[in-house]
Amino acid sequence: VQLQASGGGLVQAGGSLRLSCANSRRTSSNNAVGWFRQAPGREREFVATISWNGGITSYADSVKGRFTISRDNAKNTVYLQMNSLAPGDTATYYCAIRSRPRISTRYYDAGEYDYWGQGTQVTVSS
Repeated sequence: VQLQASGGGLVQAGGSLRLSCANSRRTSSNNAVGWFRQAPGREREFVATISWNGGITSYADSVKGRFTISRDNAKNTVYLQMNSLAPGDTATYYCAIRSRPRISTRYYDAGEYDYWGQGTQVTVSS
């Protein structure tokens, strides 16, 4: 499995970006996907997760109402639409996919994912 994250960039506060996470393999029913982010000097933190069929999503409180996670399984791609961006959203964003058997519908911990993309940098200027 190879994940390719893209879509990051520099944006002013209040702006929007859409991140993409492309999977080299076809989606299976085990493949929940999560987005995490890591700012310099800080630990990696959960941002959002989506179930394999897109029916269940969950968000960190800090992004709820501003970010939307979605997926297009025909394209093996998961998206993270980020609106109303703030300087506090500045970080490297990573997507991750779960391949082990499904035991839940939501996965918040990085250790629950099996494969990671390379990260894409998001910088929000004030």
